[in-house]
Amino acid sequence: MILYPAIDLKDGRCVRLVHGDMAQETVFHDDPAEPAREFQQAGCDWLHLVDLNGAFEGRPVNGAAVEAILKAVSIPAQLGGGVRDMAVLETWLEKGVRRIILGTAAVRDPAFVRAACKAHPGHIAVGIDARDGKVAVEGWAEATELSVLELAQRFEDAGVAAIIYTDINRDGAMQGPNVTATAELAKSIRIPVIASGGVSSMEDLAALKNCGAPLDGVISGRALYDGRINPNEAARFLREMAAC
Repeated sequence: MILYPAIDLKDGRCVRLVHGDMAQETVFHDDPAEPAREFQQAGCDWLHLVDLNGAFEGRPVNGAAVEAILKAVSIPAQLGGGVRDMAVLETWLEKGVRRIILGTAAVRDPAFVRAACKAHPGHIAVGIDARDGKVAVEGWAEATELSVLELAQRFEDAGVAAIIYTDINRDGAMQGPNVTATAELAKSIRIPVIASGGVSSMEDLAALKNCGAPLDGVISGRALYDGRINPNEAARFLREMAAC
């Protein structure tokens, strides 16, 4: 099970939001490359990058910050936010992003997701962000009537590398992850699932690891920045625990 430290980018800085609300931000670093280096030095194997502005605007906005991070570290990074077409996707892969996360595109243009998976096997993830069990898109600003499972099952045969499942109501709120919903999703599909939203303690990591479903990894952000979770200890803890 892999720890994915989250570096959320807004206006070129590393921030964390509460419930995905762009008006409720806490700035943790003016230079996002700094925490990237720190996470690598702490022994983390991956980074999880999100272009928050891009998610709302439907195009890359924090490109300079992403490139600075890629130059600062050697560990792989996955990136979401603002990727809506193949040209943008392939540009990021060429620049060194290991995995592209498609969220809004998975709802609006599933054919694009399938084409991307075919063209770049192993490099495409689908981000499913949900509020009260229903998928949200456009930077979480718009709700749909799609259930999490319904959207995930649409891509069972597409070659998606991972599903990143985020419970919006838990994200940035330090209230713990939605372990039950995450486990149910992982049990219901063959695609590897990465948990996200609300992970705020080592106990949360243990709960996800022992949830009864084989999770691929877990994303944490605010708790790593405010010291509730030590990234070195967390990464080692997840590696050493037996598979659930």
